[in-house]
Amino acid sequence: MTDPEARLHAIAQAIYDKKGSNILALDLRGITGLTDYVIIAEGNVDRHVVAIASHVEQTLGKMGESPAYMEGMESGEWVVIDYIDVMVHIFIPSLRERYRLEELWRKGKIVDLKINLQAEV
Repeated sequence: MTDPEARLHAIAQAIYDKKGSNILALDLRGITGLTDYVIIAEGNVDRHVVAIASHVEQTLGKMGESPAYMEGMESGEWVVIDYIDVMVHIFIPSLRERYRLEELWRKGKIVDLKINLQAEV
């Protein structure tokens, strides 16, 4: 099992590699018992969101990780992938704006993600 921060950075890289945008990660340790980290990102349309989520799942699968829970792949408007200590939310832009999850965890510390901008898929 990889450590949560390594998992977080791998998720961010997978999202970036599939052209996901507005990637934000928050450190929620000490703020909520729900998870240690949350990562929120966007895909352009529902099919893009599903493609990003599938790539995240495949990438972490190669690391020996599988989600405890995954929801939203059918509609693709909002996909949640729960790795217990890291929770991933991938939205279409209009739903991200509507639900504003970032505001639920305003006290969360923004994580400086390590994304290789030169990475190829």
